Amino acid sequence: MSSPDSDGRRGFLRHTMSLAGLAAATPAAALAQSQSAEFPLPRYARAQNCRSLKQSSHDPAGGNADFRRIAPGGVLELFNSPGPGVISHLWFTIAAQSPQHLKELVLRAYWDGCAKPSVECPIGDFFGLNLGQYQIYESAYLACSPGKSLNCYFAMPFRKSARLTVTNESAGQVGAFYSNIDYLLATSLPEDTLYFHAQYRQAAPCVANVGEKVNTSGAKNYVYLETRGRGHLMGVTLGVLQNADGWMGEGNDMIFVDDETRPAIVGTGTEDYFLGSWDFGGKEGSTPFAHRYYGAPLIAQPEQRGGRYCCYRWHGDNPVTFTRYLRHTMEHGHANDRGDNFYSVGYWYQAEPYTDFPPLAPVAERIPRVRGG
Repeated sequence: MSSPDSDGRRGFLRHTMSLAGLAAATPAAALAQSQSAEFPLPRYARAQNCRSLKQSSHDPAGGNADFRRIAPGGVLELFNSPGPGVISHLWFTIAAQSPQHLKELVLRAYWDGCAKPSVECPIGDFFGLNLGQYQIYESAYLACSPGKSLNCYFAMPFRKSARLTVTNESAGQVGAFYSNIDYLLATSLPEDTLYFHAQYRQAAPCVANVGEKVNTSGAKNYVYLETRGRGHLMGVTLGVLQNADGWMGEGNDMIFVDDETRPAIVGTGTEDYFLGSWDFGGKEGSTPFAHRYYGAPLIAQPEQRGGRYCCYRWHGDNPVTFTRYLRHTMEHGHANDRGDNFYSVGYWYQAEPYTDFPPLAPVAERIPRVRGG
């Protein structure tokens, strides 16, 4: 019996040979058929109807000073372009005086001339480094490479214009901010193109609801993001700093879709949402992991006071769609019975640039510190 793979190969060969036979008999008809039929050719091997460009921190004088400095309180414009187009890749690496610069530098993105940003995150959190420390990992959309380089592959379309900035909210100078931003310009974008968003949130600490055993409403859950409009959820990154011993991850994910009163999606536990299991291996057996759509690349001092976790989950295989409203939440412990520190970013696309974000926490409150006695 032949395997499905061999059948597929023979089918492909039969298809190719039939096209060749048609070409020999009626070249014009065969050409028309081959152009209209689906051919198994990767998109990158076909003609591209766009213009490839880059904006970077290169030295305009032609020297080797390929970076920008950012004074305390300063704002650096990283990118500014008319549209229509799409940012396809971000790459940054940073040398700064402050060891907390991943929490102190704030990345913002503005689409189509909006006065408020649709991306507003501490730069480390945006790249999945939610506890302010570098950790090498790779995922489908974000990565941190050796040498402390930060990479993002989320597509960021814009119709009229795009502008990206980084603000230094530390008391020290950023001595060198290197950037390479790859983008494409085109004559138009498809009508159903959506805008990219990233919203930072934190609870440091979460408020523990001791004594509650049941939670069906999700009213006291930690909120990753909340938005109104039409679009789809792409995922989250989460950093957890434990304020007490024990497993921090008994909380269920609860996602409210087009209904503010009850969740449409309810999961089975924090580690399950991040596609691990059994406490990520427990106090003695936890092992960091990083895969295409899910991971926990940082696990330190698991299940102890001061324990640290960084996790991510992408929904690229099955984005959570909404037509009017989305609120993505998670319990902090079973029925919200734990008071750990949560730092997160929610990532999504929607039809209009959405800018109604909650106020960004002051820089001093963003620095992860163990709370309580």
